[in-house]
Amino acid sequence: MATNRFSPYFSNTNTLVTPEKTPNSVACKQQKAKSPKKSPQKQKQTKEERKAYEEKRLRTPDKRFGGLTEEQVKELFLPDRLADNLDVLFIGINPGLVSAYKGHHYCGANNHFWPLLFESGLIGEQLSYSEDEKCLLYGIGLTNMVARTTRSAAELSRKEIKDGRENSLKMIDNLKPLVVCFNGKGIYEIFSDKKKCTVGRQEDIGNTAVYVMPSTSGLVAQYPRKQDKLVFFQQLKELRDERKSLRNQQLQLQQ
Repeated sequence: MATNRFSPYFSNTNTLVTPEKTPNSVACKQQKAKSPKKSPQKQKQTKEERKAYEEKRLRTPDKRFGGLTEEQVKELFLPDRLADNLDVLFIGINPGLVSAYKGHHYCGANNHFWPLLFESGLIGEQLSYSEDEKCLLYGIGLTNMVARTTRSAAELSRKEIKDGRENSLKMIDNLKPLVVCFNGKGIYEIFSDKKKCTVGRQEDIGNTAVYVMPSTSGLVAQYPRKQDKLVFFQQLKELRDERKSLRNQQLQLQQ
């Protein structure tokens, strides 16, 4: 008749028992402790191999980009969608590879920008990224702080970011949008040179209201779902409507 089997930590009376150290277990621990570290030469080789891999990847045709290499896609520019006297101007950090290749804003498969724009009431019809030019019909513009395309914003230099901030300020002054919305808290922290900020209203830039929302990317850990971000688009709409009402009142007084 088979007997019950128990973990070595427990007896058949459920009393905690400490397992005895066997010579084999001690030897294994000693062997593990004596494992030699990689030599500097081996580490150097690994870095060189990684660099070679990255260079090869940059020059390898990619099916996602119609056979273009990443190096070629990085040479593409994403056109802004701009006009004078916009209601809302969305500002991102810089174009990613997919957006630059497709030539449209917020076209990542996991980006919630376009459905939220409609569901919040900021626009009157459901648009896709391929129709981003139609945003101008609703007084909404799209741009980035830095025009250069990269795989990651970490590739941008400090000078590019500084120049991008100055260019964005000039753009706001020239176009005079009612509201500027930074798509991502980190983008505004870079723009304002502040280490930390909270989402929502910020200090105005001239007569332009400033609003910061979490990134619309689905990769944002704090707000991963589309419905998590809807409230921020609704608040942006309220701010836009408030500023539009104020502008209309000022126009009526001038007549």
